[in-house]
Amino acid sequence: MTDSTTEPSSGRDRLRELLDAVLDEDNARLSEMAGQAHASPFHFSRLFARDTGESPVALRRRVLLERAAWQIGQGTSVTDAAFTAGYGSVEGFTRAFARAFGHPPSATTSGSGRWLPAPNGVHFHPPIHLWVEENPRGRPGMDLTALQTHHDVDDTDRLIALAADLPEQDYRRVWEPGRTVLAWDGPEGSIAAALDRLVRSREVWLASIGGEDFPGQGPDDPASIRARHEAAGARWIAAVDDIGRRNAWGDRLIDALCDPPESFLLGGVVAHVLTYSAHRRQSVRHMLRAAGVEVGHGDPLEWLQERHGAPNRHRTPNERGDTT
Repeated sequence: MTDSTTEPSSGRDRLRELLDAVLDEDNARLSEMAGQAHASPFHFSRLFARDTGESPVALRRRVLLERAAWQIGQGTSVTDAAFTAGYGSVEGFTRAFARAFGHPPSATTSGSGRWLPAPNGVHFHPPIHLWVEENPRGRPGMDLTALQTHHDVDDTDRLIALAADLPEQDYRRVWEPGRTVLAWDGPEGSIAAALDRLVRSREVWLASIGGEDFPGQGPDDPASIRARHEAAGARWIAAVDDIGRRNAWGDRLIDALCDPPESFLLGGVVAHVLTYSAHRRQSVRHMLRAAGVEVGHGDPLEWLQERHGAPNRHRTPNERGDTT
């Protein structure tokens, strides 16, 4: 039997599909959940429990109780919250609520904790959305600095590849006269100049961190920019990873390449590079579009979707129409 829960559907997130079936307002019974997923109740339950560590009915009951707690904390009556959560009586709802939260619904306040223990990290998130914890069982979470660093390097590589296909006059044309990101770097109103500053920023800071001589100015033709970026990008990722591994964000770098020498926190150096790299990448995007090149947003959300194999673009909650 072919079953939509065995493989991701085109353009859809698999976990989202399973949760949609379980939490749809019209799917109060297991048979209705399985029907939406085009599976038998047995097969649907087995796959859902395997992927979430919780049965469909248990997850639905828990998330609806979390939603009810939030609603009561916002002023909804216990009676209305009970029937909205699918309970046939206020008494039954009150018993289930008290067992789950350790206090009756009437004791719920706006500041009360509303998340119940969950093996999968799936929770109600007001007003009508879901929240999925990455590490509900204490697993290491996402390293935000590593994510930003890898995205920065990868996105720069994409922009360099697009720029390489431009005619020379468009590559060097000053699209944004007078644009200066940092005064000491000078104007960078062309694609060539902006890409050079993107790469050179890493080259200079890597030299400072590594105690090397101040790097000479490299060539800025597309092939040379790409070669410089490949070398500096790989070293930069390794350097940031080493700082994080040693938890050395608060270590101070005495930068003798400055005149006079200056002192910088390593965490500040990484934040500096990421901040101005993001600025320059968006500037390059504007110039590429002016040159008639189709270029994406550079959104880390879209980048993560691609890395995890989900082809759909990121949508806002309003566009998704998420409901519990």
